[in-house]
Amino acid sequence: MISQDLLYRQVVTLRDGARVLLRPLTVEDRQGLMDLFLPVPMEERRFMRHNVNDADVINSWVDDLDYERVYPLVSLVGDRIVGEATLHFFEGSARHRGEVRCFLSKDFRRRGLGTKMMQALIDMAKKKSLYLLEVQVVRDLANDIKAMQKVGFEPCCTLEDYFMLPDGELRDTVVMILRLRNLEGEF
Repeated sequence: MISQDLLYRQVVTLRDGARVLLRPLTVEDRQGLMDLFLPVPMEERRFMRHNVNDADVINSWVDDLDYERVYPLVSLVGDRIVGEATLHFFEGSARHRGEVRCFLSKDFRRRGLGTKMMQALIDMAKKKSLYLLEVQVVRDLANDIKAMQKVGFEPCCTLEDYFMLPDGELRDTVVMILRLRNLEGEF
């Protein structure tokens, strides 16, 4: 990853006037990331891919930082991390695609921060010359699907029984795509 990407800093203003700093995650953010994720209640955590209440999981994200594989963006108010969004890069035949994920502290939801973070990741994906971004959302999370549609993602397909909850229940997953390059008219 070009060091310029690691120097990225953007101050965004939310709809309510709050100012938030967006920047890449660093190893110094370990405690802030734990403070963001460890309190997440089971009702939310059950729809996440990882057990974010496990300090070992969060430690691995910090210990294994590889900006060529995953570009993690955090949002800060003062010293507090209030959100994290990631852009995952693929290799080989999938190297033209990326996947995005986003999590916000409960008190920073529905304030426009997720949109700002997604736009920053979309801009990064364009800089990296990606063609497509994808996001996978459990179909139960209708508000998350609507939020991703607002930033330009379109539902592509629904995979039945694709996501397993911690209790073993299966849920459908909506795969959403954002095209970063228009290939119309090309042969």
